[in-house]
Amino acid sequence: MTPYLAPLALIGRGTLAGIARIGQITLFTLAALARLPGLVRFPREVARAFMQVGWLSLPIVGLTAVFTGAALALQIHAGGSRLSAEMVVPQITAIGIVRELGPVMVGLMVAARVTASLAAEIATMKVTEQIDALVTLSTDPMTYITAPRVLAGLVCVPVLVGVGDVLGLFGGFAVATGQLGFGAESYIRASWNFLDGTDVALSLTKGVVFGGIATVIACHAGFHAGRGARGVGQAVKSAVQSAAILILAANVALTAAFFGG
Repeated sequence: MTPYLAPLALIGRGTLAGIARIGQITLFTLAALARLPGLVRFPREVARAFMQVGWLSLPIVGLTAVFTGAALALQIHAGGSRLSAEMVVPQITAIGIVRELGPVMVGLMVAARVTASLAAEIATMKVTEQIDALVTLSTDPMTYITAPRVLAGLVCVPVLVGVGDVLGLFGGFAVATGQLGFGAESYIRASWNFLDGTDVALSLTKGVVFGGIATVIACHAGFHAGRGARGVGQAVKSAVQSAAILILAANVALTAAFFGG
């Protein structure tokens, strides 16, 4: 191969590898969704997945949302004061939290906490041959392991997004009324009147998509982990990085789909 063709060959190999990985994840996702009806046989695993993905994520999601809402209100007030537009704090904080910051921050927190945890758990199961043992016992690993976690992501993360939106709005409200001189009643009325159903629908839709991404990527990485401790570590790193990037990319795509026109 001539030297000047080497970079093109490298780009080509990377492109083909990326396309192959997208195909693998797509087929993996379809296989997981097809097994959701079979979850009636494993209620304990479903409950465990809901606890792991949803309930145990509430503290970090709540704290992140409150602090983000408070910081956003301060930033908008500081920026608005340069244009004598301080009174837009309730409206811009509300739309910023519900449309963007709430879903994205929850998605990234889920990617950091849930994706890493699930990828490590499943990769360890593979390394210790627990997945092979399930096959030996005539139990489908996709139904027993993947489907409950994907269902939990699709159901729990939108709920977490809703909770994050409310707490983010509360953080902005607390700062605005306690430090910036806004009246409680006028702040709530301005925020409520500025939001509409499309904003809420976009926020919850992002939660469904982000939850699916976080759990599917975690399970896929765990099932395809290499052997040994190094394989587990690589699976966790790959899962968190991929989930975070895909969540941010999906956020842009969904925002463009709702408001691009």
